[in-house]
Amino acid sequence: MGRGKLRIYLGAAPGVGKTYAMLSEAHRRVERGTDCVVGFVEHHGRPRTEVMLHGLEEVGRRELSYRGAVFTEMDVDAVLARGPAVVLVDELAHSNVPGSRNGKRWQDVAELLAAGIDVVSTVNIQHLESLGDVVESITGVRQRETVPDEVVRRADQIELVDMSPQALRRRMAHGNIYKSDKVDAALSNYFRPGNLTALRELALLWVADRVDEYLQAYRGEHNIRTTWQARERIVVGITGGPEGRTLIRRAARLAEKGAGGEVLAVYISRSDGLTAASPKELAVQRTLVEDMGGTFHHVIGDDIPSALLEFARGVNATQIVLGSSRRKAWQYVFGPGVGATVARESGPDLDVHIVTHEEAAKGRGLPVARGARLGRPRIIWGWVVGVAGPVVLALTLSNVDADLGLANDMLLFLSLTVAAALLGGLLPALASAAFGSFLLNWFFTPPLHRVTIADPKNIVAIVIFVGVAVAVASVVDLAARRTHQAARLRAESEILSFLAGSVLRGETTLDALLERVRETFAMESVALLERAGDGEPWTCAGSVGPAPVERPEDADVDMPVGDHMALALSGRVLPAEDRRVLAAFAAQAAVVLDRQRLQQEAERARTLAEGNRIRTALLAAVSHDLRTPLAAIKAAVSSLRSDDVAWSDDDEAELLAAIEEGADRLDNLVGNLLDMSRLQTGTVQPLIREIDLDEVVPMALGGVPEDSVGLDIPESLPMVRVDPGLLERAVANIVENAVKYSPEGQRVLVAASTLGDRVELRVVDRGPGVPDDAKDRIFEPFQRYGDAPRGAGVGLGLAVARGFAEAMSGTLAAEDTPGGGLTMVLTLTAAAGRARPRAELSAQVTS
Repeated sequence: MGRGKLRIYLGAAPGVGKTYAMLSEAHRRVERGTDCVVGFVEHHGRPRTEVMLHGLEEVGRRELSYRGAVFTEMDVDAVLARGPAVVLVDELAHSNVPGSRNGKRWQDVAELLAAGIDVVSTVNIQHLESLGDVVESITGVRQRETVPDEVVRRADQIELVDMSPQALRRRMAHGNIYKSDKVDAALSNYFRPGNLTALRELALLWVADRVDEYLQAYRGEHNIRTTWQARERIVVGITGGPEGRTLIRRAARLAEKGAGGEVLAVYISRSDGLTAASPKELAVQRTLVEDMGGTFHHVIGDDIPSALLEFARGVNATQIVLGSSRRKAWQYVFGPGVGATVARESGPDLDVHIVTHEEAAKGRGLPVARGARLGRPRIIWGWVVGVAGPVVLALTLSNVDADLGLANDMLLFLSLTVAAALLGGLLPALASAAFGSFLLNWFFTPPLHRVTIADPKNIVAIVIFVGVAVAVASVVDLAARRTHQAARLRAESEILSFLAGSVLRGETTLDALLERVRETFAMESVALLERAGDGEPWTCAGSVGPAPVERPEDADVDMPVGDHMALALSGRVLPAEDRRVLAAFAAQAAVVLDRQRLQQEAERARTLAEGNRIRTALLAAVSHDLRTPLAAIKAAVSSLRSDDVAWSDDDEAELLAAIEEGADRLDNLVGNLLDMSRLQTGTVQPLIREIDLDEVVPMALGGVPEDSVGLDIPESLPMVRVDPGLLERAVANIVENAVKYSPEGQRVLVAASTLGDRVELRVVDRGPGVPDDAKDRIFEPFQRYGDAPRGAGVGLGLAVARGFAEAMSGTLAAEDTPGGGLTMVLTLTAAAGRARPRAELSAQVTS
């Protein structure tokens, strides 16, 4: 009997419809005559899911006693004895009650599969073992019930059951997932829109990776080399030349035209490691392709067209982007070029784009040869070995009685030539070859101690020795130079890659960049100098190290940046070959300085614009909103002072109440204006201390009518680190705003809960709500949403509340209330060291 097949319905969160989809599949199979039974399905009291169980045969469950309670689990023995073709097993990650046949339900499933029974099961993405830490960081809930990823990956079929976060929250609000008493807690904790969106993305990406695995495995099993255009994968062939940036941007535009497009930049170098590519340009292009969401690949291949096509087919690419050849017209006599060859051999499954650019037909140029910097000690030792070594060797061999023969003598002298080349380079090796050939002729070639050579064979031997010595010395010296060159280019590439990446992403300040220059070139001090114009004095824009120079002329090394800026270094004189990297640093320093100044100018402009807007709005508020309560107070006072009217006690009380109400409104308006002024000028200094929410929130409700607000603040909440005065004002403004927009008879709910190391205070109303595009605007000063009457305030309450929240390292945001209305979420920092209650929702989110 063969192994059974496993089909899994994967969901992003509870309630998306996994169990319903599984039961629908069971009904379809029963209608086709398949022997299908229910091994274990939990409907969680959901009526629509419970209805789907009707008409399906259920295998009896096994009852187990644990800690005085009775639990039911799937009876694996009963299912095996029944021997159906297909069995439904819900909640694959479920942990069985102690005393069960297996500890985990997926182990029960493994037994059923081994018995040749097909299994249909369900699991949520948060229960995959590898995603436990990710899910906890998103939701604040640690999943105790997990299933190994490999168990799910080995499934024969995986079907994603998807639903948008908004639709799932509506389903939750309608009571289709949890009972009504658990809906509010679930919506405000685990089922927040952000949590559901992140979990949905995790599920989609995990299934997409699984689809790619299926596709690659199928293509490998069937030896399929042609491209299957499942989605656009665009390979960009770059050479390290200046045209690479144009090609990358062109490929990115092509990828944007199709959903899910992907850009892969590939640089192909020869196996000998010799290349004319600029390491600096390659580093810039790598950063560019990564910034655009693509990937960079380095491939070794002597046949560049074949290597490029092999790479493209290996990644299932659909398009290749290449640049027009930089070769001149006469160079085509050596072959058609990479672009033409790739286009000819790509076949019908790969589209090849040849992109024109400014460098086309201008010639490639040759790599610049650079000498090896061996250092004075190595060169001295090279000359010592190359000149003194042959003398010592000749004297030693002359005083030894053993006759080694001319061939062995030549090999010994040749070894000294090789050693001289390794130590001192080519010149000491050539000197060693010449001097060694003379000593061989003088001491070991008859007639001895004479320059002449009697035997013609020895003449040939000496000539061959000289030729071999020169050739070996040249090769060894070239290898040493290439090794040093490769090491240097690698170091430069790493430096430039770091420089380009950090600066282009705006991660480097001017001081950090100058410090990097000082460390890279081992300098004492580095300064960036600038002046307003020719003849003007130099000023220091930034410096690191002791005693930076004040003029470029006083520096050991100065690198001009434009006409009126220079990078000045003190400590030592740099060789010419280091100035190329220094020039890149200097250019980036100028860019960083300009960026910092632009940011400062933008911040000043923003501050001035905001201040101007505040002043304009303040004038409008003073001219109207502040005059309204003053007018009411003036009218009431004038009425009381009128001598021609005899006011009754009730009338006087009513007029006094109007005066008091107007004064309260005026005090509230002036208080908010003063608070906003303090926030704008940055003079709010919170006094942070640890306090319980239930000590502050009730005090903030004094300004609203009784019975208009309901409180739900658990006693188990941790303390929060806040300024009690600022928190009270913030909560008061939020609650007053909620009560103002709530319908008559609808109470505002103020509830608190924990989320990770934060405490959330949620103010929920059932008013008209606010569209998504206006949720940020309602926190701006002097903003009133909708058709609020002019007498309803100047629109500062929420702006002040958010300002106070941010001053206490908290946040204030607006969310939709399920079923209609607006929910204000005030997030505060929980006090350290206070144990938080374990999340109670984890047991509810296992289905």
